[in-house]
Amino acid sequence: MAKRVKNTAKAAARKTAAPKTVATKAAAAKKREDAVFQERLARHHDELRWLYMELYGNDAMFAELCGQMKQYYDQRNGKLKKLDAEREKKSEWYRGREMLGMMMYIDNFAGNIKGVGDKLSYLEKCNVNYIHLMPFLDSPKGRSDGGYAVADFRKVKPDLGTMEDLSALAEQCHDRGISLCMDFVMNHTSEDHEWAKRARQGDGEYMSRYFFYDDPAIPREYEKTVPQVFPTTAPGNFTYLPDLKHYVMTTFYPYQWDLNYRNPRVFNEMMYNFLYLANQGMDIIRIDAVPYIWKELGTNCRNLPQVHTIVRMMRMIGEIVCPGIVLLGEVVMEPDKVAPYFGTVEKPECHMLYNVTTMATTWNTVATRDIRLLRKQMDIVCALPREYTFLNYLRCHDDIGWGLDYGTLSDWGMKEVPHKKYLNDYFQGKTEGSVSRGELYNEDPVTGDARFCATTASMCGVESAGFERDKEKMEQAIRKDLMLHAYMFTQSGIPMLYSGDEIGQVNDYTYKDDPDKAPDSRYIHRGKFCWELVDNIGDKSSVQGGIFNGLERLEKIRRSEPVFNADAPVHTKDYSDQSILWVVRVTEDEELHAVFNFSDNVKTVWMPEAAEYTDLLSGQTKMIDTVELPGWGFLWMKGGAGRTRSRKVN
Repeated sequence: MAKRVKNTAKAAARKTAAPKTVATKAAAAKKREDAVFQERLARHHDELRWLYMELYGNDAMFAELCGQMKQYYDQRNGKLKKLDAEREKKSEWYRGREMLGMMMYIDNFAGNIKGVGDKLSYLEKCNVNYIHLMPFLDSPKGRSDGGYAVADFRKVKPDLGTMEDLSALAEQCHDRGISLCMDFVMNHTSEDHEWAKRARQGDGEYMSRYFFYDDPAIPREYEKTVPQVFPTTAPGNFTYLPDLKHYVMTTFYPYQWDLNYRNPRVFNEMMYNFLYLANQGMDIIRIDAVPYIWKELGTNCRNLPQVHTIVRMMRMIGEIVCPGIVLLGEVVMEPDKVAPYFGTVEKPECHMLYNVTTMATTWNTVATRDIRLLRKQMDIVCALPREYTFLNYLRCHDDIGWGLDYGTLSDWGMKEVPHKKYLNDYFQGKTEGSVSRGELYNEDPVTGDARFCATTASMCGVESAGFERDKEKMEQAIRKDLMLHAYMFTQSGIPMLYSGDEIGQVNDYTYKDDPDKAPDSRYIHRGKFCWELVDNIGDKSSVQGGIFNGLERLEKIRRSEPVFNADAPVHTKDYSDQSILWVVRVTEDEELHAVFNFSDNVKTVWMPEAAEYTDLLSGQTKMIDTVELPGWGFLWMKGGAGRTRSRKVN
C-alpha cells in the first residue's frame, strides 16, 4: 500500500513538472529569438536612426517603428524564421544558376490562389522555382490599373482568395523549393483606400498622407517640371476633386493618389504593411515605381536622393525582421539611373533590378537586324560589378516603351521620332517582311509616340505563321523564339518567363469584348492561360512541344554548366557582321561562346581558332573551325579558357 502511494506521488510530481518543463523550454526559446532580433537591430540601429532622423527628425516615430519591428518579428512563424536563418548563411541564395522565374496573373493562370497550388507540379515541370504573382491585393473593379491601385494592403481580392490562402500557398511553395514574389505598390493607393476615403471627407490627418492643394498655382508649378507618365490616357499629374475643392497628386491615373513620404506616418505604416506581407511567406517583394516615391517642388520628382534613403531603410528593416526577403526594384530607366538603386557594398539597397533597357533594345535589334546598340547596352551592363543582380526578360505584363539610346542612334543616322514609328509599324506587321503582330498602347496623335503590346510568340511570328498555315514560317518563328530565350539565358542574372511563353501563347484579342479592359491594349498579352495547349507539349512537332521542349533543354544546360554562374565574367566580342551578336562567358577553365544570328539569312561563323569545342546543345565534342548558323539560329560552344584571344574574329 505504501509503495502504491509512493508511486502515485511520483506520477503526480511528474505531471506537475511537465508543464514547468514545457514553459521553461518555451521561455528559453523566446529568449534565444529575442537575442537574434536584438543582434540584428544592433547591427543596423545607428544607421537606421541616423537616416530616419535626417528625413523626419522625429524620435517618437522612430521608437514606434522599432517597437513595431519587434512585434512583426514575434509574429513571424517558426518555419519562416528557420528559412531566414538558412538564407542569412547563404545570402546570395537567389543568384544561383538554377533560378528560373515565371510571372503570372493568378486568375488567368489558375482561377484563384488555391488553383495556383494545384498547378505547382506543372510549374516544376517548367523548371520554374520563382513565381511572381501579379497584383492580387484588393482593388476596385474597373479602376485598378491591373491591380496597381490598392484599396487594402492586407486583403486579397475576394475572387482570388484570402490571406490564409496566400500563406498556405507560400508554405506549399517552400516545401517544393519554390520562392514567391509579389508587388508592393509604395507610390500610391487607390482612391478607395481607407486613408483616401478619410481624406476625401476633409480629415486633415489623412489629407496630409497625400498631396492636397486648394491653390491651383502649386499644381501648376509642379507641372512645369514633372513629366507626364500617360499623356494620352491620363494627362497631367493632378486631379481636381470638386466635392473637396482640392487638387490631389495623381502621377499615374486619377484614381491612384500619390502618397506623401515626407510624412513619417506614411513611411511607418507602409513599412508595417511590408512586414505584414513578408510574414505571409513572401520571398521577393517587388517595389513598384521606385523612382517616383519622393516628390519635391521644382524637380522632376524622379530619382531624388530621398528615394535612396527610403529604400536603404527598407532594406535594413527587412534584414532586421525578415532577412530571407529579397527586394526587387522596378526602375524603368536607363542604366546610369538604374544602377544606383543597388546601393553600395557597404550600404546596399535593392537586391535585384529589372534589366529594362536591354529588353527594349533586344526588340529593337529584332526589327533592325543590327546588334550594335544591343552590344553597347550589354557592354554597359557587363562593366557593372558582378555582385549586381539583374532580372532579365523578353516580355512582361506591361507594354514596351522605346526608351532607347537615341543619342547613339542619331550618330548612326536614326532619328528618334521616325525610328519609334518604324519600330511600332514593324511590330504591328505593317512593314514589309515583318512577321510580328500586336497593338499600340497610349498612342499620342500629336507627337506620334506610342508603346507596343504583344506576346513573345506573336512578336516572333507564331501568330502570323499560324494564321497563314505556313510551315516554313512557323519553323523560323519557333527558332527565333528559342534563340531569343537562349540569348536571355546567356545574360548574367535571373531569367524570367511570362506565363504562356513556354507554350508559345499568342495575342488574345478577346479583351476588346470586356468594357473594363477594352480601353487598355496591354490586355492583349494578359489573356487566360490556354491549358488545352499544354496537352501538346509531348508532341515535339507541335508549336507547343517545339517551344516547351526547346526551353527545357536550354534550362537544363544552364543549370548544369558552371560557366553560367552569376559571378562568371561576361563580355561581348567584335564581329564584322552587324547581325551577329557574340557573347563570351568565362570561368577559370572554360569559355562559353554564345553566338546569335539576328537575321533571316544563313551565316557562316568563324570560331576563334580551329580547336576542340563542345556543342552544349548536342553534347558533341569535336574539332570546329566554322559553323553554319541558320536565320535566327544560335550556338552555345564551350572550349578552353583563353582561346578567344588566339584569332582575330572578322
